[in-house]
Amino acid sequence: MLGAGAAGLLCAALAGQRGRRVLLLDHWPKIAEKIRISGGGRCNFTNLHTRPDNFLSDNPHFCKSALSRYTPQDIIGLLQKHRIGFHEKHKGQLFCDDSAEQLITALLDECAAGGVTHWQPCPVEAVEATAPGFRLRTARGWVSADALVVATGGLSIPQIGATPFGYQLAEQFGLAIVPPRPALVPLAFDPAQWAPFADLSGVSIEVDIQVDAVRFREDLLFTHRGLSGPAILQASSYWQPGKDLRINLLNQVDEATWLKTKQGNRRTLAGELAQHMPQRLAQVLAAQTPDADRRMADFSDKALRALWQQWHDWQVRPGGTLGWRKAEVTAGGVATTALSSSTMMAHKAPGLYFIGEVVDVTGWLGGYNFQWAWSSAAACARAI
Repeated sequence: MLGAGAAGLLCAALAGQRGRRVLLLDHWPKIAEKIRISGGGRCNFTNLHTRPDNFLSDNPHFCKSALSRYTPQDIIGLLQKHRIGFHEKHKGQLFCDDSAEQLITALLDECAAGGVTHWQPCPVEAVEATAPGFRLRTARGWVSADALVVATGGLSIPQIGATPFGYQLAEQFGLAIVPPRPALVPLAFDPAQWAPFADLSGVSIEVDIQVDAVRFREDLLFTHRGLSGPAILQASSYWQPGKDLRINLLNQVDEATWLKTKQGNRRTLAGELAQHMPQRLAQVLAAQTPDADRRMADFSDKALRALWQQWHDWQVRPGGTLGWRKAEVTAGGVATTALSSSTMMAHKAPGLYFIGEVVDVTGWLGGYNFQWAWSSAAACARAI
């Protein structure tokens, strides 16, 4: 089994506990770094509201089987078994009460209970198909296996060991790859375009944000280079270069209410906007209109309606993402058409399995990607 992250650890543990002889390999010196750093060190390990609609893939139905057979309640049961406290933080997101290290320890204990042999760090230098099974040339010598599980992750956060090894292995065995791209990642803008907003770094506001037909309501964060925060991270997984983001900065003010604000209102435009959003943002937006100093009572209904529409449907076009170093996960990966949705085995290579982030299944922000790791791992463990 290749990869000692969330998916690899759970799959190794479950397979070992059902009597399989398991060797778990990982090239990186530190174990399960994504678990360790997730959620500010407390690991957002699942989401109570997990459903297939929370995932994107070229085949959106692929994840249904695995998710239905290992649910948030199953991973919750594992934490309860090991007496790890947890809490719901926001919109079904579950975090460990204390350190994510507790979850890593629990997974290692489960591996030990299954008799798993664990070599780390131990790079794999080559993989060969045999009849049947596989031979692997590792830093500790050659090993043979009837089945090979690839849980090597994607390309996000290379500073903790991400590599394209899993994709290269899939291609070696003739499997298609959906081109990987950064997901759950901040977005950057052309510096000249963003100059009026650069000084807003640190300002946050709850917005409705839309990319094509996908819509989220979350907090948006201005940065010196562009936009971040949960709203942008969610949208980034769906955003494609050349596409606009449509952002409702006045999500709590409908058009009729906005028009009524003019009645006897001696505030300036910036002053009125500041009733509905952070003052610094209100000043920047108002400064972009020729009538920033005019009192609200002096605006015509037509002018106010145009301003409301402008900020109710603020359309901006990012220049790109902040890339793999800032991306929380990878979108794309091993094509789901190449795999069995019930076992994660490659159709073209019996005994070869792909699980977790290396597969073209990407969850929303909020614990969904860890749930995919657990669910796909369990589906595979039942099959090998």
